[in-house]
Amino acid sequence: MQISSESVKVGHPDLVADVIAANVIAAILDEEKKKGLNLANMPHCGIEVFLGKGVCVVGGEVRSRVYVDIDKIARDSVLELGYNHAAVGLNGHLMGVLNAIIPQSEDINQGTSCLLNKDQEIGAGDQGIMYGFACDETEELLPLPYVLVNKMMRAFEYCQDPIFAPDGKGQVSVEYDPKTGRPKRVAKVLMSNAIDYRYVKGDRTKIRERAKKIAFSSIKDCIDRKTEFLFNPTGEWNAINSCSAADSGVTGRKLVVQFYGGYPGAQLGGGAVVNKTPEKVDCSAAFGARYVAKNIVAAGLAAKCSVQLAYAIGIARPFSIYVNTFGTGKVSDESLQKAVESLFDLTPEGLITKFDLLNGGIYRKLPRTFFMDDYRWEKTDMVKKLRAAVK
Repeated sequence: MQISSESVKVGHPDLVADVIAANVIAAILDEEKKKGLNLANMPHCGIEVFLGKGVCVVGGEVRSRVYVDIDKIARDSVLELGYNHAAVGLNGHLMGVLNAIIPQSEDINQGTSCLLNKDQEIGAGDQGIMYGFACDETEELLPLPYVLVNKMMRAFEYCQDPIFAPDGKGQVSVEYDPKTGRPKRVAKVLMSNAIDYRYVKGDRTKIRERAKKIAFSSIKDCIDRKTEFLFNPTGEWNAINSCSAADSGVTGRKLVVQFYGGYPGAQLGGGAVVNKTPEKVDCSAAFGARYVAKNIVAAGLAAKCSVQLAYAIGIARPFSIYVNTFGTGKVSDESLQKAVESLFDLTPEGLITKFDLLNGGIYRKLPRTFFMDDYRWEKTDMVKKLRAAVK
């Protein structure tokens, strides 16, 4: 029995779109901070980015007291990812940028602003259903295939080998014991990466071996002699035909990759995350649900846990909370649900404050990874309270 997870490098066009959107949010938060940013005057933004054939369209809605240079942010974002020449599929210096941002709707603002909301609180920026997931397969309390494929992506991003252009994606297949359901070994590794042939000297057949060394070194503790490695299975991927030269990029199109890698039982709800300010529960509650699930597993109350949070637009508290431990719970799912309701502040204001979500620096990191970093929603500081609550 094998379970596979996919991930992409931050230079994949969909993640480039995410990076641009996240950097716009970060820049707005940075400028707002200079004016005395707080929960009452926070900006409300939903940024959408389309990238295709050397053109970048930045749209969406913004309510803010500040101005940021959209054209400069888009170009700088692309250049920082290494897209500075047609040879790698996109040149930030020559990219066309269209600003199509509009003001936020007054109808939405009256529900999300704590000054205008009828209950004088930050209401959820939209209705929606968000999921969080955790399991005890890794120290990160994430599925092993997800952790490994993300480590491989970061290894290729930071390898400093110029032949590997920014655009790339990979998969890792882990073999599980059918009786115990526990991971045993890495069965297959697939890596596809655009090649910048300006830096290839001599024998091209050695490119695969260079790629294999980077891939296997990043997950060396989990591979064995039988682990299969596949690289650029079409036989060729020239960087000239990568990123927006051969594909398009859209915000939010890699949510499965960014969340739990398609791991069975780890559901996906809501919408795009990195392109929204945190009154939008697509962003804040997605991290809140993960925080709850991770603390339940870290407390030893379940080996696997999924948490669903539902919200109504303009209302702060969750519409409903659902906990599923897939039969691994030490106590009933109903008991855990009641504990979650009593212990966790899952309102937008509570989540924004708890996770420091008005910090622009967090948005700059998010497109690369939602979980495997020092984010506050990755802390397991509710373990003792959860154990006490279900005694």
